[in-house]
Amino acid sequence: MNQPSSRYVQCQGREIHFVEWGRPDAPPLLMWHGLARTGRDFDDLAAALADRYRIVCPDTLGRGFSQWSPDPDKEYCLAFYAELARDLADQLGMKQLRWVGTSMGGAIGTVAGATTLKGRISHLVINDNGPALAQAAIERIKAYAGNPPAFATMAEFEQFLRTVYKPYGWQSDAQWRRMAETSARRLPDGRIAPHYDPAMVRQFIVHPRDYDLWPAYDALDMKVMVLRGIDSDLLLQETAEEMTRRGPRARLEVIPGCGHAPALNVPEQIGLVADFLAD
Repeated sequence: MNQPSSRYVQCQGREIHFVEWGRPDAPPLLMWHGLARTGRDFDDLAAALADRYRIVCPDTLGRGFSQWSPDPDKEYCLAFYAELARDLADQLGMKQLRWVGTSMGGAIGTVAGATTLKGRISHLVINDNGPALAQAAIERIKAYAGNPPAFATMAEFEQFLRTVYKPYGWQSDAQWRRMAETSARRLPDGRIAPHYDPAMVRQFIVHPRDYDLWPAYDALDMKVMVLRGIDSDLLLQETAEEMTRRGPRARLEVIPGCGHAPALNVPEQIGLVADFLAD
C-alpha cells in the first residue's frame, strides 16, 4: 500500500492540514469529508486508488489538525470552504482535478464547481448530499455535532462513534478503532472529545440557507455521480432522482446497507467510485 504523508499549508491565512497519497505527478484527486469528520475517513478509498491518482484529503477548517477559525460566524460556511479549496488546489498545482465529497464535502464540491473551481473539476462524486436536504436530518446532526460529549476512555468514545455513525454501514473492528483514534482530542480535564471546533455548527444558524444549492447544482458542467445510502434521512430519494434530471444530470447509485453516509470502505463502493473516476 502506498504510504500517505501528512502536510500543512496556509490557505486564506489559515493553516490547513491534509494527508496526501500517491505519486505527485499522477492525476489530482481531492477527497473532502463530512461536517464533523476528518480527511482520514478516506483512508480505505485513498489506499485503493493511490496507484493511479495523487490524492489529497484535507481536514476542513476547524476539524482534525487544521486550524480553528478565529472568526467562526464568517468562515464556517460553504463559500469560505470553497475559497479554501481553490487556494489549496492552486498551491498544490492542481489545474484540473477530480473530487469525491462525503456529505458536507459534496456540498463544498458543488459550490466550488460552480464558483471558485469552475471549469477545473472533471468528475464530481457527491456522497449522500444534494441541493436540498431533509430538515429533520439537519436537526439531528445539529443536536449531536453542536454539543459534543466527552468520555473518560477511548473505549467509551469508540462506542459513541459506533452508535452515531452506524448509518455509515459495515466497518470492521479495525476501521472503527481507526475512526476513534483519528477523531479524538484530549480536553484539559483529560477526557476525550471529537476532534473539531463545536462552533462549526453555527453554520446552520448564521447561514441558514447555506445548503440550498439548486442554483449552484444547475450550474455544474462536469460529470457527476450521486451516491445515496438507501436508508439516508438527509438525501431523500426524490431529491436524488431530481438530480438526475437537472443541471449536470447526475448518475445515481443507491447503496444498500447504509444510511447517511456510505463509508466508501468496502470493495463494492470503492469499485463504483473507481469506475466513475476512470470514465
